Amino acid sequence: MPEEIGLFAETGNDMAHTYEASAAGPAAAPQLVFGSAEEFLHEQLLPTYVRDVDDRSAKWCMEWYFHPEAVSRVEALWRAWEHLRLDGATGISVWWRDHADHHMRVLLDPQGPFFNCDKSGHRDPAHLEPKRAPAGWFPDVRLHS
Repeated sequence: MPEEIGLFAETGNDMAHTYEASAAGPAAAPQLVFGSAEEFLHEQLLPTYVRDVDDRSAKWCMEWYFHPEAVSRVEALWRAWEHLRLDGATGISVWWRDHADHHMRVLLDPQGPFFNCDKSGHRDPAHLEPKRAPAGWFPDVRLHS
């Protein structure tokens, strides 16, 4: 399996980095494999999490970065992956079960953040602008600590 595609190939390389970091002492922090959420999405997540995106049962926006929820979820997936890859026993399994499966199910859902988009392009959704509650209904708890 080519290293740039396979999750387990990446993980195998990471274990060597983990060993080197622990041998260097407690002050050495493990190096990130990916420099950004976008790099993680293109190099790790999408090549390994392959689904049929048909705009009916699953949706994706080619300009996903215009969706704040999607950006936050991809960032969360990346950060969790960087942390859990260091657990050589069950880390990647936990990442799949607790992070990838959960967030990707939400992202790909036809009613999810890309509901107004399709594979051909991005369309800004109409934003919900609820009324503000009357003054005093939700006091700022930071002022009362």
